[in-house]
Amino acid sequence: MIRALHLVDFRCFEALNLELPGESAVFVGENAQGKTSLLEAICVLVRLQSPRTHRMGHLMRFEKEGFGVAGECWGEVRRVTRGANGLELQVEGEVVESQGDYLSSGGLLVWMGNEDLELVRGPGEARRRFLDFAAVQLEPAYRRHLTRYKRALKARNLLLKKRFPDEEQIAAYTSLLIEHGGILQRIRAALVEQLADPVNEAQSAVSGKREVVGLAYRGAGAGDLAAAYAEAAERERRQGKTVVGPHRDDVLLTLNGSAAADFGSEGQQRTMALALKLGQGQLLERERGSAPVYLIDDIFGELDTRRRNALMEFLPTESQQLITTTSIEWLSRESPPLFRVGGGTVSAE
Repeated sequence: MIRALHLVDFRCFEALNLELPGESAVFVGENAQGKTSLLEAICVLVRLQSPRTHRMGHLMRFEKEGFGVAGECWGEVRRVTRGANGLELQVEGEVVESQGDYLSSGGLLVWMGNEDLELVRGPGEARRRFLDFAAVQLEPAYRRHLTRYKRALKARNLLLKKRFPDEEQIAAYTSLLIEHGGILQRIRAALVEQLADPVNEAQSAVSGKREVVGLAYRGAGAGDLAAAYAEAAERERRQGKTVVGPHRDDVLLTLNGSAAADFGSEGQQRTMALALKLGQGQLLERERGSAPVYLIDDIFGELDTRRRNALMEFLPTESQQLITTTSIEWLSRESPPLFRVGGGTVSAE
């Protein structure tokens, strides 16, 4: 699926040319040597986003003014460069003007990392990003609506901060929030419903127990955004910000009927975080007809042997799994090809 990766001035890598086998691979090395950056670069190349930062400028090497990521993905040569004029995208040597067009012809990814525990314990933003990452891959139009919603939200919030805001302009932006926000919330609600069965299947497989995971979508004003904005008008003027809409959505996670964040043990919470990502991968495969690539970032040190083995057995055998780790003690004799990462270089073992 991903057969080659080429980097220029990306994170700690001045230059890297890496050929990957047509199968899974394991990258081993000490912390802060660039293992996570390899997976991050693949995420940028395929999905035009980083799971570690919202700002593309943070991805370039220290004191550099841009970066380049290229590679062979699903039989196509793709390239993403960032310079003074922003992002430039190419597929098979042809410039792609629209990010939406670039993404629509790309492949599927699931990212798994230690930060996934925030899906269970953390604020709603983590769960919204989880939904967005899946929704963009399932519904190509979702990204356009999300972008337009965020732009209107930013402009509306700036108006609400003024002492005497222009009510006509606020109304115009409110209409945009209702239009695009309503679509986002409908897609999110359907996505949460679709995730229920695969997440529960993964939870049972990894935990080895019959633990029932509940996922309940909590849309802020969902169903009638126009009425929600009208009702919140006085509160918004008082607080100087938009208080309802998709940017305030959340997902309530329960385990055997109780709130997972409050009553789940650490082991149960970690298992649920894994189950959410594994369920996401199953749903992508079911709806899009092919297994995603799994980018698995250094999670095995936090898992006991049983859960680690259960995770590896649950992953689709036909999927490509690119795994980082600081230790290879857990690897079996039939482990995937091994690469050593250190000092800005990557070498096959």
